[in-house]
Amino acid sequence: MVDTEDPLLNHLYSKLGSINQENILHANDELTNCTTTNNNNKNNNQVESDILSGNVNQNKLRKISRPPTLRIIPPLNFCPVEKQLYRSGQPSIINQSFLQDLNLKTIVWLANEEPNDDFLEFCQYKNINIEFVGIINEYYDHDGNLNTNNTNHITVNPWDSLNESTIKKALEIILNKENYPLLTCCGMGRHRTGTVIGCLRRLQGWNLASVSEEYRRFTGARGGRILVELLIESFDITSVDIDPSKVPEWLPLQ
Repeated sequence: MVDTEDPLLNHLYSKLGSINQENILHANDELTNCTTTNNNNKNNNQVESDILSGNVNQNKLRKISRPPTLRIIPPLNFCPVEKQLYRSGQPSIINQSFLQDLNLKTIVWLANEEPNDDFLEFCQYKNINIEFVGIINEYYDHDGNLNTNNTNHITVNPWDSLNESTIKKALEIILNKENYPLLTCCGMGRHRTGTVIGCLRRLQGWNLASVSEEYRRFTGARGGRILVELLIESFDITSVDIDPSKVPEWLPLQ
């Protein structure tokens, strides 16, 4: 008979003397482990309760007294299109740290308003060239052609979708790899940017269903505009002047 300091175990040994005593000792060890685990769980529960009730040592908490000095904030609707080609909504100065990591060389500005002065200074400091394609202040005739004589002209509503000549100009900038890394952007990164990227996808040989799906992915709850999709579908991709020596490697030339 094994004599222990625990009266309960001595009582068990006296009643169950025919049972392997080593097994009983092993069971005692497991019981001790379970007791320790339960105590730990109780301690953890107590810590959680103290945190929720506020009864916790304040010296053990790390207090954040100021926001992070470096804020990595991408522009609205930012997304890679191809290698070193990106799309987004109109960036501002709060996106400076994010854009700086892209090492941009060119921004195709499709928005109908100019960027603020702080962002212009940032681009100038980083030697980023801004191509103002979307700011329409010229006169076009009823066929959409630029009218230099200002006769029989119509003004272009800045909220309208881009016309074919503007899309052509934007694509010719995008299809020159000397301008890379490159960002294409407009006010919200939805319709104007979607129009240009949709026409670019057609140049890449995408089918219209895939082009429409990508365009609608960025349009939000209001959905896409049928006029934008019709413009993408009807755009004459053969009108774009492409220099084979400068075209990005992801564009197949036929």
